[in-house]
This record gives sequence, C-alpha cells and structure tokens, in this order.
Amino acid sequence: MITTDILIIGAGPTGLFAVFEAGLLQLKCHLIDALPQAGGQCSEIYPKKPIYDIPGFPEVLAGDLVANLMEQIKPFQPGFTLGERAETIQKMEDGTFVVTTNKGTEHNAPVIAIAGGLGSFEPRKPLLKNLSDFEDKGVAYIIKDPEVYRDQKVVIAGGGDSALDWSIFLADVAAEVTLVHRRNEFRGALDSVEKVQQLKNQGKINLITPAEVTELHGTDALESITIKKAGDTPEEIRLELDSFIPLFGLSPKLGPISDWGLEIEKNAIKVDNTLDYQTNIPGIYAIGDINTYPGKLKLILCGFHEATLMCQSAYQRIFPDKKYVMKYTTVGGVNGFDGSKKEAPKAVVKKIE
Repeated sequence: MITTDILIIGAGPTGLFAVFEAGLLQLKCHLIDALPQAGGQCSEIYPKKPIYDIPGFPEVLAGDLVANLMEQIKPFQPGFTLGERAETIQKMEDGTFVVTTNKGTEHNAPVIAIAGGLGSFEPRKPLLKNLSDFEDKGVAYIIKDPEVYRDQKVVIAGGGDSALDWSIFLADVAAEVTLVHRRNEFRGALDSVEKVQQLKNQGKINLITPAEVTELHGTDALESITIKKAGDTPEEIRLELDSFIPLFGLSPKLGPISDWGLEIEKNAIKVDNTLDYQTNIPGIYAIGDINTYPGKLKLILCGFHEATLMCQSAYQRIFPDKKYVMKYTTVGGVNGFDGSKKEAPKAVVKKIE
C-alpha cells in the first residue's frame, strides 16, 4: 500500500501546484491520474494551446506550463500512479482514507485532495448527420499539434475561449482561418474577442456571424461545408476547406467520484470556500475546475489559490497539536529526483499563536 500525507486525485496544473504548496509545509504528496502522463488536459488535449492569464507569463503554451510545474515540484519528490483511475474510497478507523484504483493499487492518506479538473470528458459535437463519417478525415474536436494545420484552409466553429484562442493562434499557421459562430456575441475573454476583430480587420481571419455549419461534403475525406448565415439577409455559403474544428467545449463526467458520498451540484463537487475548499466529508478537499461554490471561476489561476489554502488546512488536520506556521519562500537546497543538488524553496517561518 502506498502511504502519503496528501493523496491528490488528478495530476493537472492545480494538482501539481498543490505538491509545491504542500512541500513548503514539509508534507509529502502522491498523485493519481487516469491519463498516462501528468498535466491533465494541458498535456492530453492542448499541449500547444497558448494560455494568457498565468501571472508572470504574458503567454505560455499549456505543455510548457506543465513542464515548468513538474520542474518546480521536483525537489519535493512526489509519487505518481498514472494510467489508473481512482475507483473507491474507504474511511479507516484511524480517520485516514484508503483509495483503490481500477487496477487494484491501494493508497492511504489522512487527507484527500480531488483535483480532477472536469473529471472524465468527451467533446460536445454539433448535430450534423454525417459528422462521424469525417472524423479524423478532416474533422477534429481537439487541437494537439497546430502544425498539423500548417498552410491549410481551416474552419473553426464556436464562441468560447478555445474557439477564439485557436483562431488567433492558427492565424499565423494556417493558410486561411474562418471562425463561425451562431451569435454575434462571444462568450470568451474580451481581450480575445478584440484580437479576433483586429485580425479580421487585417484580413487574417474570416469571421462569419451569426451563422452555423449545416452540412459536410466529401467522399473519402472532408472537402467542403455549407454555412447557413442568419440575420437580415440570410444566405447559404459553400466553403472549400481542409479541416473543420468544432470547439463547443467538453461534457464533463465525475465518474466513480460521484459515488463517494460527496455533495454534488451541477456535475461538480460542492466545497466550503469560506476557509479551505473542504467537501462535506472532513478530510476530503476539492480544488480546481472540479469544485463549485458561489462565485466560482474555472481558471487555472483560481485552482492555484485553492490549492494553497487547502494545503494550509491539511497541515492543521495532519498535525493538530503543532503550532501553525506560515511559510514564505526564499531559496535553499534539497536533493532532486536524480540525487543531485537542486535549488528549492526554504522558508521564513512566522508563528501564529
């Protein structure tokens, strides 16, 4: 059985940063993730997607953010159980928890931090009768490597952050980018909306709104689409293309976690955000996109904040008789994974009586 101080379910950015915050408090962490590598969606779905709202990084690729987080937590030597899904949880007589994966691996810890992002997920697909005929033959729901679209004619459908961000990014990669959205208003960040408008004015993005893709055409592969434009002058547009990418978000599913006795609201785990993001079961926390509370924003930045407060609470739970310490990072040295000397945070300690 694997034992640790904090067992983190989900090895995405929020889970990884929790390792760092726990390490400052000298708490050991072990992470479970169903994916074969750490990083969550940032590694599996969009490693080349630019992220703009990480402090100190005007722009960072999702994959690079994960690499930086992995480097940041190296000195604290977390354990990983990858390619296995957390299946069941059992509370023991001593107050600790045992989490067993779908492959039978058992983990024991006094604190559980669920950082599973959106949980398991699948892309939301448009209702087009022959859509499946062109999957992987011109239709894709996820962009892992933007170089695939180098010098192509690409049509993106959607009105959220992913559709806007990828339209902006591919404007410098593809031969032609067309963004189709069923409304004139977009749901994404205002800055991204303004960038798309600027690129449209510069002739780098074709913007068709309000409109939607209604038909796909092709034989062995996708060759063209029909776009129905609404508004005062409705019309149908037949557009030749190489790739059609509908980005309508993901349908999240909590999976086995939904059977753990946690309070669930709208497919997310309810937590107490007045203090530490603890669930209705003491000792089990939920941080990042998987949780919900009044005013919740599904941002990596918010997950980092939640992870920080969770670790402070976890320390008090694990060591109830010790004086609480708040730590501020400077620099010092600890051994890394490979046994070499690594620079890592030490702490200036402030006691709170």
